[in-house]
Amino acid sequence: MQGVIRGFLSNGRIVKNAVLQRVSLVNPLLQPAVLSRFQSVTSARMEEHGFESTTISDILKSKGKSADGSWLWCTSDDTVYEAVKSMTEHNVGALVVVKPGEEKSIAGIITERDYLRKIIVQGRSSKSTKVGDIMTEENKLITVNPGTKVLRAMQLMTDNRIRHIPVIDERGMIGMVSIGDVVRAVVSEHRQELDRLNAFIQGGY
Repeated sequence: MQGVIRGFLSNGRIVKNAVLQRVSLVNPLLQPAVLSRFQSVTSARMEEHGFESTTISDILKSKGKSADGSWLWCTSDDTVYEAVKSMTEHNVGALVVVKPGEEKSIAGIITERDYLRKIIVQGRSSKSTKVGDIMTEENKLITVNPGTKVLRAMQLMTDNRIRHIPVIDERGMIGMVSIGDVVRAVVSEHRQELDRLNAFIQGGY
């Protein structure tokens, strides 16, 4: 997964070169014309389509209204066993941790990785260990805001080796996205860009 993500980050615009290379192989005489078409399109026109412009807000919208403000959570006083049971039941890899009795007061985040590294590997009991003892605390969280570009979020996840990232705005936490959400958004955007480049070649612009 890390290799795939780095590939996206380091070759974000490779689709353009791939299309041009294909044109060159099919008919080398067409390549100057295609290049001319690219160069003649104004930057404003390209910006209108917004290649690599997808934001975290777009991901939350695509996940549906239920994703906005309805993330799964546990409290710092819950046992790790209860938290992991909840993750399993809902097929998720992380839970937001809130302070007891304060559902809007974020204390941190607990993930499957925390369970593996701090419970299983260390031989601790999940039924007697509190979530607050192994969670990543709020002041150490890596977060994004709704306007953060998807590729930036992917970079943060890769650099910090995390798979879930909370979304924060001026009101507080409004959602959470996973590495799967981010990768799907990037793949979709690159597919749309390839379609636009094909339209350039075929005279659709």
